[in-house]
Amino acid sequence: MSRMITLLAAALMAVSLPAFAETRIGVVDLRQALFSSDEAKAFSETLQKDFAGEEARVREAQEAARKLQERLQKDGAMMNETERNELTGQFQQKVQEFNMLKQRLDSTVAQRKQQFLENARPEVDAAVKELLEENNLDLILPSEAVVYVKPEMNLTSQLLEKLNR
Repeated sequence: MSRMITLLAAALMAVSLPAFAETRIGVVDLRQALFSSDEAKAFSETLQKDFAGEEARVREAQEAARKLQERLQKDGAMMNETERNELTGQFQQKVQEFNMLKQRLDSTVAQRKQQFLENARPEVDAAVKELLEENNLDLILPSEAVVYVKPEMNLTSQLLEKLNR
């Protein structure tokens, strides 16, 4: 019985190996291609311009908190308790302001990036499908799922070209 199972398994492998050998697989680094595209670069510049004011406010709050902390460390021992408590309160308030501004900025930027990715998805999908057909491939895998790929099967640069047209 064991011998029959072994023979059956060997026969199945022999039948499936030719089919596997004919499968053509390409690999792309979607993240690299997308974020290197002209559209992504323009988006990044727009993002920096749109949020320059908010970034400046975050830096200002951070700098104000740093100065208050330095003053507390430097002069805190010489201050009376009321002054020290007042300065500590100001420092904590600036830290909270910084955290709130930073969190709001990070959240807004993340939402804009996610929106960009969602808007770019149909274009990326179409470009990947073109690559599949042009290279007569059966499958395209993301580079993160591959341990090694022959350089000629890495289609990332071709994908980038398609995204930039």
